[in-house]
Amino acid sequence: MTPHEVGALLAYLGRLDPRLIRTDTGEARDQIARWHELLGDVPLATGHGWDTRLVAREHILESPYPILPVDIARKWRAYRRDRLQRHTDPTPAADPDDQAAWQAELAHSRRAVASGAVMPTAYRQIASGRVRPDLEERLRKIGSCIPPAVRAELAPYRPARAAREAAIAAGSPDALSVRCEWCHAGEGEPCRSRRIGLDGRARGNAPRATPHPSRVDLATAARAQHAAA
Repeated sequence: MTPHEVGALLAYLGRLDPRLIRTDTGEARDQIARWHELLGDVPLATGHGWDTRLVAREHILESPYPILPVDIARKWRAYRRDRLQRHTDPTPAADPDDQAAWQAELAHSRRAVASGAVMPTAYRQIASGRVRPDLEERLRKIGSCIPPAVRAELAPYRPARAAREAAIAAGSPDALSVRCEWCHAGEGEPCRSRRIGLDGRARGNAPRATPHPSRVDLATAARAQHAAA
């Protein structure tokens, strides 16, 4: 704000709070100088939500104490900080190899956002929405969201999953659909190698690529029982 704008602001505030009125010419000049010292870099108003008069009026309504220029300056700093936090630097149009021009354009855009001259630039975010009604039907037709070629390439890195899919494709029951009574693996979990030591306790806990035979028998019996029901 210029000294003239500071004087106009003080005249407006004097109508709202008579305690700010200075009748002596010298006191009024000193008051304008003090306020301008702290509000020289604060605009009177911008086109994007900042208005010093509204900020001061809000302070007068909320606080019983006379407003000080530092109250407005702090509000302005918080306003600038909020705008910069919501701003994402757009890609400059300058040549990336010209570091000085690149940085100058970034600094110019940030100053414009901080001063309220332009709105912050934000990247669009993925918004939550309704699931397409035909999505589940399409997945059932496809069978899996992983393409077959990718699934084949992943098979060496997940042998248990590959063995399970191969068994199901061959018509065998899904052994992982039941709990293993030998290694106590839960439903959906691969079996683990267990060796019984001399003390009768289990040794080893490495995952197996294939389920235990007893688990396959349980899955076969469960499928037969389900089919009979």
